[in-house]
Amino acid sequence: MTSLVARVLSLALRVVRKRPMASVEGAREWLYEPKDDPDPPRWVALRHEVTERRTGGFGVYTVEPRGGACDRAVLYVHGGTYVSEISPWHWVLISRMADTGCRVEVPLYGLAPEHTYREAFGFLQAVYRELLGRVDPGRTVFAGDSAGAGLALALAQTLPGAGLPGPARLVLVSPWVDLTMSNPDISQVDPVDPWLSPVGLLEAARSWAGGDDLSLPRLSPVNGELAGLPPMDLYIGTHDVFLPDTRRLRDLVAEVGGTVNLSEEEGAFHVYPLVPVPEGSRARAEILRTVQEL
Repeated sequence: MTSLVARVLSLALRVVRKRPMASVEGAREWLYEPKDDPDPPRWVALRHEVTERRTGGFGVYTVEPRGGACDRAVLYVHGGTYVSEISPWHWVLISRMADTGCRVEVPLYGLAPEHTYREAFGFLQAVYRELLGRVDPGRTVFAGDSAGAGLALALAQTLPGAGLPGPARLVLVSPWVDLTMSNPDISQVDPVDPWLSPVGLLEAARSWAGGDDLSLPRLSPVNGELAGLPPMDLYIGTHDVFLPDTRRLRDLVAEVGGTVNLSEEEGAFHVYPLVPVPEGSRARAEILRTVQEL
């Protein structure tokens, strides 16, 4: 049964987040709002060793436990519909990952409408190359949520062509893997999703695509090469419009012989493992165990 905290938060999200995104006008207004400050909260720097650098013109944060070298790593690609900056909820999960004794690389890729997907892949590959100078790929995880989860999956698909080894695992939370939003089953989930609206998502997708076909694999990695990927963990709530395409991704990976684990939380909304609700706490614990067992 869905927790009381999650039900109350769902009501608030429906008013604050979904309603403005349900119209083209509201979505475009949101698209051009000033970006938030992406810097980690002060408590993250007090708890961990935090460094910042520039790679290919974009910022990268490294978060590590204090007082020791790390032989495990997570490359975490944050969500935000390719429009919004990294949020405090992301930093909480990143901090918990660092608590397990691993290094967490946090690339701040360029956001729409100022940037498009074309700039993201060279940047993310460069960040990964730098990481491989410190950590074995067999002890590295690509993780992400929402748009960032889709981008992490697409990044993994580009590695063979870039001559780079893949990570040991993919951990994808509420992944946005098909920007076309054309799955007919989405219409069944939309009424119960308190957060996301297909109308607003399509506006963000078109801006991120910069005029290109939304079905291209680098935009919609469910259409990309799924054979040969690392084992994949998927986390999704049943009140998330990305549920139909996440199930589709699971099925397609299984068809080509891949290892994929799908965790569906009944009644949970978008990116619930990042949110301070009981359902999220359980999922976070699973994710942290995965990171710790590398």
